Amino acid sequence: MIEIGKLNSLTISKKRDNEVYLDGGELGEIALADKEAPANCEMGDSLQVFVYIDGKNQTIATTLVPKVQVDEVAWLKVVSLSHAGAFMDWGLPKDLLVPFSEQKTKMVEGRFYLVRLFLDENNRIAASMLLDDFIQDEAFYYKDGQAVELIIVDETELGFKAVVDHKYWGVLYKNEIFQPLQRGQKLAGFIKKVRPDQKLDLILSQEKYGQKVDATSGKILAILEKHGGYIGLTDKSPPEMIYDTFAVSKKVFKQAIGGLYKQRRIVIEEKGIRLITNADA
Repeated sequence: MIEIGKLNSLTISKKRDNEVYLDGGELGEIALADKEAPANCEMGDSLQVFVYIDGKNQTIATTLVPKVQVDEVAWLKVVSLSHAGAFMDWGLPKDLLVPFSEQKTKMVEGRFYLVRLFLDENNRIAASMLLDDFIQDEAFYYKDGQAVELIIVDETELGFKAVVDHKYWGVLYKNEIFQPLQRGQKLAGFIKKVRPDQKLDLILSQEKYGQKVDATSGKILAILEKHGGYIGLTDKSPPEMIYDTFAVSKKVFKQAIGGLYKQRRIVIEEKGIRLITNADA
């Protein structure tokens, strides 16, 4: 069954001059909108195409792949405004419409917004800023530790609110985030816990705290050896500098250098840390 607004694998049913038609099953033949068909394509070949309804209410296919498909959330840029609403760049020649009725705030040309794609009553693709109309609070069938795809939505008092697999809301807690996050950022994560109310607590890494400290200790020693036994970072350095170098929080870094100091592997100086060599021992 063909899914409008998504990628489909369709078979070439007819070629006429430079025109290519695909077998759309119950929808009949679907014209390939691309001006040039893929090189050396023949009758019976399968093409991966994105299917949509055009302005003339005709079902059309293209080999171009958009940045986002129907039922997905994405961070897109407004490229123009009109009497119908705002239009966003989503990677296809015809820009994506966000009707005024689907705008949470008045959209501004040149700015980026989080939107979710849907099919309107005429099966035409549109976008909405009203994520709460589509994203659910209660998630089922997930297990603790399961890998998921996350999109960062907003920073909150607890941490960050994120969309899980384009379908559910989840929370990343600030004391478990060891990297900078931005609105609209897409990244991999894990289900930390499915709460009794079926809401999702999230985490970006399954690595235990102790394992993270141990791994950071190894990184510190490796970088010290690479840079002649000295680096200009201490437990008083800004968190941003520490993260840029080791991709961990200041807390993890302090624990790591504290452990190395107790093991007499390093010396902590006023402006940096120095590796203790065999000659120093």
